[in-house]
Amino acid sequence: MFPALLEELFGTSLFGYISFRVAAAAMTAFALALWTGAPVIRWLRAHKVGEDVTKTDSADLAKHGDAMGKQNTPTMGGSFLIGSLLASVLLWARLDNIHVVLAVLLTVGLAAVGFVDDYKKLTIPKCKGLSRSAKLLGQSVVTLGVIGAFVFYAHYSGRDTLLTLYPPFLKNSAIDLAQWGAFGILIFVGFQWLVVAGSSNAVNITDGLDGLAAGCTLISGLALMIFCYVTGRADWTEYLAIPHVKAASEMAVVGGAMCGACLGFLWYNAFPARVFMGDSGSLPLGGLLGWMAVVAKQELVLPLIALVFVAELSSSWIQQIYYKRSGGKRIFTVAPLHHGLQLYGAIFELPAEVKAQRAAHRWHEVTVTTRLWIVCALCATASLALLKVR
Repeated sequence: MFPALLEELFGTSLFGYISFRVAAAAMTAFALALWTGAPVIRWLRAHKVGEDVTKTDSADLAKHGDAMGKQNTPTMGGSFLIGSLLASVLLWARLDNIHVVLAVLLTVGLAAVGFVDDYKKLTIPKCKGLSRSAKLLGQSVVTLGVIGAFVFYAHYSGRDTLLTLYPPFLKNSAIDLAQWGAFGILIFVGFQWLVVAGSSNAVNITDGLDGLAAGCTLISGLALMIFCYVTGRADWTEYLAIPHVKAASEMAVVGGAMCGACLGFLWYNAFPARVFMGDSGSLPLGGLLGWMAVVAKQELVLPLIALVFVAELSSSWIQQIYYKRSGGKRIFTVAPLHHGLQLYGAIFELPAEVKAQRAAHRWHEVTVTTRLWIVCALCATASLALLKVR
């Protein structure tokens, strides 16, 4: 392991401390993303790996002309984002830690699914990438494989508490699914699939404005990084009366690498974006957020930590279902909700005359992104307060 080599070389134990390695992982991932971003963007531009907004943006957005300014902007920026993240994790995290190993496998697997989706969009005329069912199948295979390995490890290592759910607000309250036998295992696997795959899709849906997904992932990732670190400390968990998960603190190093990589990506993705993330970045980032919540036993707090992502995904799903069942009516102005805010400064469906008035005073893309960052930061802060609310 790289930190062990540094300890031998410099004769100090500093490199073994988790707090130091979290910071080192974040700075390494940031530097790698910044260093590799420019040449990757040049390569993508030279090979015309650009976004075709007619395949991705809503009709309302195209009608107002907002999307056309982004036409042919290089995409698949997730390649250098995820590459930087993984390189930093391999350098600074302990690779004998089950949580870290499964996090790496999950990230690589979901990145592969996202890459196939992006590749089909870019190489096949009029193709919108993988179908929803095919994308969900790919995500499910990767996610269930990782969760299955986690359950296997928990059972054969005698750590059945890893399969326990802990409701927030309630002191000394737990749902021990391992005691329910095979039925409890199925519930655990199904629920964790929903957490990880749902998070993956939520970040994917949110990736629609310059800097939005990366910025919100950075904020939510910081909160989950703190949860992972605290959950792995027996002394802190005893004081706070929250579940202790042995070796969970190591996932804070992965969280640090994710935050650093997102910062480096934001350097190029901030408005006006020089590159888009693409599914190759958004799918693994979302899945990793979900996995960190699983490791930290904060699955039931995740909807608060990542409220912006939850709202984006929910608005898209609800809109689609309601539109089909109501014969063409809408609940939201545009789904996902960031486009509704961008076009009309409103979330819920407005009368036609009100829409016309609002369209003349639309929120700028930067305004929408910044305000959603603020909401995300408030929710992440509120979630950290739950550490003491028992």
